[in-house]
Amino acid sequence: MLFPEKLHKKFKNREKSNALRKLSEQKILIDFSSNDYLGFTSSKTIFDGAHQLLIKKTIQKNGATGSRLLSGNHKLYVEAEKMLADFHNSEEALIFNSGYDANVGFFSSVPQRGDIIFYDELIHASIRDGMQMSNAKSYKFKHNDIEDLKFQIERNQKERSDQEIYIVTESVFSMDGDCPDLKSLIAFCQKYNYHLIVDEAHATGVFGDYGVGLLQKLEVENQVFARINTFGKALGCHGAVVLGSKDLKTYLVNFCRSFIYTTGLPPHSIATIQMAYEELQRTPEIEKLIENITFFTQELESKHLTSRFIKSNSAIHCCIISGNENVKKVANEIQKKGFDVKPILSPTVPQGKERLRFCLHSYNSKEEISEVLELLATFVSI
Repeated sequence: MLFPEKLHKKFKNREKSNALRKLSEQKILIDFSSNDYLGFTSSKTIFDGAHQLLIKKTIQKNGATGSRLLSGNHKLYVEAEKMLADFHNSEEALIFNSGYDANVGFFSSVPQRGDIIFYDELIHASIRDGMQMSNAKSYKFKHNDIEDLKFQIERNQKERSDQEIYIVTESVFSMDGDCPDLKSLIAFCQKYNYHLIVDEAHATGVFGDYGVGLLQKLEVENQVFARINTFGKALGCHGAVVLGSKDLKTYLVNFCRSFIYTTGLPPHSIATIQMAYEELQRTPEIEKLIENITFFTQELESKHLTSRFIKSNSAIHCCIISGNENVKKVANEIQKKGFDVKPILSPTVPQGKERLRFCLHSYNSKEEISEVLELLATFVSI
C-alpha cells in the first residue's frame, strides 16, 4: 500500500534539516539525560514496597478493568489521592494516567468559550495541545516576562462580565531548566482575579522539604488555581496529579475527556506512586541532588563555560550550540566517551537555540560531572 505523499514529504523535510527523530536502543552510558533525578526508577525499596502493599491489600489484578467512572476506581486510588492532597497541602487531588493526559484534559475542558489563556512561549507541548482543543482563545507571552504578559492581556482582553483569564507557566521549564518569578506572577494574578496554573513536573522531588515542589517551597501553593505534578520524573514511576479545590476535582471528573474516557491505571502503578512518595520522605537522595546541582554550577565557572549555559538552579542545564548538525556532532563525541548527553534539536526548540541538555542526578559522582564538562570544554569554543 502506498504511503501518502504529503506525509512522505514531511519526514523527508525533517531528514534534510537533520532533525528526523528515530527510536534508538539504549546504551549503557553514564546518565546525564534521563529525568530520573533521584534514581527512584531503579529503587528496589520502592519496587518491593509496591508488591508488598498489593499483597497487604489483597489486590491481585494486573489492570484497572475499566475507566474510573465505571469499574476502574479501585481502593488504592482513594488512598493515593488523599495522600497526595495531604503531602502537597491541597484541598483535593485527582490522578491522571500521565502528565500529557492531565494537561490535555485540563486545558481542553476548563477554559470555556469567551475565556482567554495566556501562556509562556516555552510551555510544554502537552499544554499547547490541550489549548488547541479548547474553545477559549490563547495568546503567548515572552518567556518569564511579566511585563509582556501584562501587555498581551491589555491588548487581547475583551470587556465582558463572564470572561475568565487563565495564565499558565511551569515552575521549572523542561528545555531551559529555568524558573519564573512565581511570587510576582501570583501577586499579579491575585490583583486582577486571574487563574494561575503551574506545571510542576520538573520541580516535584527536587525543590523544597521532601521534594514537595517549588510552589510549596515558596509557601504559595494555595494561591494558585491548579498545580499539575507528574510522577514520571523524580518519582521514577508513571502518572500525574492535578491539585486544586474540591470544585475543580468535581468539574474534571464530570467534563475532562482524557480522564473520563480512558482505562484507569493498574493497581501496581498506584501502589508504586504511594511507595515513591514514602521514599521521598526518608531518602537522602534529594540532598545529594542539590549538592550535585551546586557542584555543576561551580564547575561551569571554573571551566569558563557559564556563558554558554542558560542560567538554572534546577536539575536541568542547557548548553546552547546552534545548528542541528553542530549540536548532534558534539553530543556524539561526548557519547563516544561514555556519557549520555542528548542534543535537543529544532523544531523542538527554536532554530538557532539548539542545545545540549544535561540532566543531573543524585547518583552522578562529582568526578563524572567534572569529566563530562571537561570534555564539553574541548568541543566548544568559548
